[in-house]
Amino acid sequence: MKQELKHSLSVKLLRMVLLSALAVGALLGCAQIVFDAYETRQAVANDAERILDMFRDPSTQAVYSLDHDMAMQVIEGLFQDDAVRQASIGHPNQAILAEKSRPLHNSSSRWLTDLILGRQYTDSIALMNRDPGSEYYGDLNITLDTATYGRDFVTNAVIIFISGVLRALLMALVLYLVYHWLLTKPLSKIIRHLTSINPDRPGEQLMAPLKGHEHNELGLWVNTANQLLASIERNTDLRREAENSLLRMAQYDFLTGLPNRQQLQTQLGKILLEARRSQRRVAVLCVGLDDFKSINEQFGYQTGDRLLQALTDRIRAHSASPGALARLGGDQFALVQAHIEQPYEAAEQAQGILDELETPFHIDGQNIRLRATIGITLFPEDGDTFEQLLQKAEQTMTLAKSRSRSRYQFYIASVDREMRRRRELEKDLREALPRNQLHLVYQPQIRYSDHRVVGVEALLRWQHPEHGMVPADLFIPLAEKNGSIIAIGEWVLDQACRQLREWHDQGFSELRMAVNLSTVQLHHVELPRVVNNLMLDYRLPPRSLELEVTETGLMEDISTAAQHLLSLRSSGALIAIDDFGTGYSSLSYLKSLPLDKIKIDKSFVQDLADDDDDATIVRAIIQLGKSLGMQVIAEGVETLEQEAYVINEGCHEGQGYLYSKPLGARELSVYLKQAQATGVLGGQGGV
Repeated sequence: MKQELKHSLSVKLLRMVLLSALAVGALLGCAQIVFDAYETRQAVANDAERILDMFRDPSTQAVYSLDHDMAMQVIEGLFQDDAVRQASIGHPNQAILAEKSRPLHNSSSRWLTDLILGRQYTDSIALMNRDPGSEYYGDLNITLDTATYGRDFVTNAVIIFISGVLRALLMALVLYLVYHWLLTKPLSKIIRHLTSINPDRPGEQLMAPLKGHEHNELGLWVNTANQLLASIERNTDLRREAENSLLRMAQYDFLTGLPNRQQLQTQLGKILLEARRSQRRVAVLCVGLDDFKSINEQFGYQTGDRLLQALTDRIRAHSASPGALARLGGDQFALVQAHIEQPYEAAEQAQGILDELETPFHIDGQNIRLRATIGITLFPEDGDTFEQLLQKAEQTMTLAKSRSRSRYQFYIASVDREMRRRRELEKDLREALPRNQLHLVYQPQIRYSDHRVVGVEALLRWQHPEHGMVPADLFIPLAEKNGSIIAIGEWVLDQACRQLREWHDQGFSELRMAVNLSTVQLHHVELPRVVNNLMLDYRLPPRSLELEVTETGLMEDISTAAQHLLSLRSSGALIAIDDFGTGYSSLSYLKSLPLDKIKIDKSFVQDLADDDDDATIVRAIIQLGKSLGMQVIAEGVETLEQEAYVINEGCHEGQGYLYSKPLGARELSVYLKQAQATGVLGGQGGV
């Protein structure tokens, strides 16, 4: 800021004006002093003539009468003037009648005034009668000391010089202020405004008119500058629009506005880079329309263009997940699906597009139906570059068209078969419940304090008519995805409560039933009401129904899960956390949830003998459950060594093949009766 002020026009102007005024004032002062010196010299001469003329008559009388006393009186009169240093009266050829002198005045400025005025000034006048033809009697001589005149001269010179310089400086300052007010101050405002202008948008903030300068050169300058800024912005906008248009033409499809192959390469490169860092899958779907040429021939190319635009809008609306959508040319599109976990997500995306095409397009008053074939490649399985993934997707799409159209196909045949099987299972699962393909099996739970059966866990099984027994870890996620899990879950709860009522009626009145809840069920608002009604309908005592929820399901929405668990608990059900140790729940969350039991995941129990880390985890879970006042049950107990370890660590209950595999209701009834007969069950009808 100081550096800018130093070089500002106002400061330079002030400096120049003051220096010029100082020089002019000094020059004029010196000229005035020279003129004053001349006048002072003239004043000395005039004073000498005046004095001589004043004393001429008495001096003439004295020299005429040769009166020495009178002459001395004249001399004394002359010396009344401080400037007179020496005086004499007399004839040059005779002795001096009278004379007197005194030393020069001592003045500190004599060294200067003597140079200008001289040390002294001598003058004389002839003494004679005033009549014509008068006789000459002698001379009156005087010498004046210039010191007195010099003091006045120096004083006046100083005053003249200082006042001259001050007048010049004052005038300069006035001129500077006028100049600053009329020119530099308005220029400063203009400069401040110019510095605040956005170079990218110069016309957004035009300069305001300068008050008082609207019609002079500054006002004309401001108006011209504003016109120039507006013109620059217009030209910049036109250039930017032209550049954007060229960029879009180079990177985007003119008809649909979608990225072209070149732009897709850039977008997919970024997606693949992020996928490598996060170790996630990416799917590339190449969508090729079936027999689009015939549509152009039948309805015209303009209708075909509008059909492609409508198709683009429909695909864009369907592909909400992060990724990219591009037109490769003609009737081919590419869809990139980022951040997927499993291949079936890509299959669902592809099937969703095919399902969308089932709805005809209404173009120019005509309903037009499209068909498409989709080739799918996966990163990193099928390639790790844009060229590899897109080329293989196009090849797969072309191959699928040659075999059977209106379908999707994966590049890897095994993946394609698996995805198709999943889709078939998802479709069949909707009919599994009404076709009585679902049933429950039960696995006993043993209390370690007396080795008695205290509960059973209800496990859902699906007996598919073609594929046989379908694992629960395969069809449960499918049921959660298609929404059928709510109806299936309510059916499981009803069957389990009905069976528990039968066992209680058979004498096993303290037997407990454990039922797994899916994440979707847990967050279903009607679940507490369903559980409460079932316990009332089947007259189940409190704490006889145990609902198991997974750790990961709880962590999805901890606050909502806590509210639902409290509602379930108020209906009399016990709450157990299943698969504990496989998720990421913290101790603070665990303490805040209304839980009664912790179930150790079987993956930790099975490797107890061979994996020290698993043994440490099991020990920690048991200690955690005991410290929180919860029951702990180990599932997957298959050997005596595993049983001995968990019992030794303080585990309360166990479940696994060591005691029994999951059994049907009749088989488990026999198991319970045998256990009661052999003494494993204790108490009158108790468990």
